[in-house]
Amino acid sequence: MAAFLLGAVLLIVQPQIVPSRPAINSNAETSSQSVQRELLKKTSQKNDFKENIHSNGSCQQLPQTIIIGVRKGGTRALLEMLSLHPDIAAAESEVHFFDWEDHYRNGLQWYINQMPFSYPHQITVEKTPAYFTSPKVPERVYNMNQSMRLLLILRDPSERVLSDYTQVFYNHMQKHKPYPSIEQFLIKDGELNVDYKAINRSLYYIHMQNWLKYFPLDHIHIVDGDKLIKDPFPEIEKVERFLKLSPQINASNFYFNKTKGFYCLRDSGRERCLHESKGRAHPQVDTRLLEKLQEYFHEPNKKFFELVGRTFDWHTFVAS
Repeated sequence: MAAFLLGAVLLIVQPQIVPSRPAINSNAETSSQSVQRELLKKTSQKNDFKENIHSNGSCQQLPQTIIIGVRKGGTRALLEMLSLHPDIAAAESEVHFFDWEDHYRNGLQWYINQMPFSYPHQITVEKTPAYFTSPKVPERVYNMNQSMRLLLILRDPSERVLSDYTQVFYNHMQKHKPYPSIEQFLIKDGELNVDYKAINRSLYYIHMQNWLKYFPLDHIHIVDGDKLIKDPFPEIEKVERFLKLSPQINASNFYFNKTKGFYCLRDSGRERCLHESKGRAHPQVDTRLLEKLQEYFHEPNKKFFELVGRTFDWHTFVAS
């Protein structure tokens, strides 16, 4: 799958193509297919699932890794970077299986049908950023696969709030619909509006507690989204190790686009960057309001650091 990356440049999304490697014996059930069959049996009253095996030996299977979030944390960049690895098969779009009831009711067969064709040695990955903050999702993922490897990418909570607003703002602008200023969301009765959904999504420790009820911390790898922007290669190396992949992604796969001011990807001589919708400029926010927002996140950030046993370089304002 052609890779794309981190930046503010036009991305041409390529259709998912069935792998064209040498055919393998489709009659011989691989270990991954066996695991998939057992999972399906455990989570359904029926056992007559269609495995969707291609003539070249590839098949659609349940993901072994899910990028669970966070929204506006860099999930698309992470997925495109990870897709540089030949042992990764990534679902094109956000599936929303575990958080949308209409999708979840369709069952695991429907979920499998949304996955790319992959070979037994490949890891199938899907990403849906809304999973991280959806209360029902951790238990549902756990019921499907208790050994699931989860990827969570986070960035400075205050910056994430601004990015969250920016995305919704541009979505409205493209539809020629008016949208309130960010101050109207951040301020209520002269105080910080802590009920604003974008702020709630940045309370990482609350959502992380829910995931840790079902998955041990060593099954959740946290990617530093701010570092991924500044220097992507070291962060991707850590992801490779977490997923027990052979080191295939190199520093040469990343190049800094001086015109755009972001890192982009280079794969087999092709250079691509993320869609123009990524990396948009945030709205100008009054310094005092921004400081109030950063101050609000001070304690929640501290709780999150204690919960995961590591710190992040998030700019938190503390009043003197």
